[in-house]
Amino acid sequence: MMGRHDEPVIVVAAVIRVGPWVLITQRPEGAGHAGRWEFPGGKREPGERDVQALRRELREELGIEVGVTRMIWREDAGPLRLRFYECEYLPVQRPRPLVSPQFRWVRPEDLPSYDFPPADDRLVRALATDRIGRRTRRARRRRRSRRVPSRS
Repeated sequence: MMGRHDEPVIVVAAVIRVGPWVLITQRPEGAGHAGRWEFPGGKREPGERDVQALRRELREELGIEVGVTRMIWREDAGPLRLRFYECEYLPVQRPRPLVSPQFRWVRPEDLPSYDFPPADDRLVRALATDRIGRRTRRARRRRRSRRVPSRS
């Protein structure tokens, strides 16, 4: 499954956390790995940037808008280049399974009990064991404030 001219296929996915919960979706019938669970997202279209593709995919799959904060994980799986982004969920929205048969909010420590595609295994284990922490706005501000100003 290579892209145009044997280029790798870029796939972007969202890790959306609200309190102690992480949002996962189930792959639809007819798709590769049908019935398995995944982090919502999809293939990047020609001319799109990662963030544009991720926002488009989440609107198409779940009918939601998110703030994309940072890339937290990369994984290569054959011709696929998977890129996982931490996303901020706007709580006034309600996800709807527009493409997937269902979605669930689950605790990170429960993620390994769901059947994910093999390419997601390392990320699932990292989230389940809290090896990928959240970066809060306060922590980002503190980190920025610690930078030493450059001297001209």
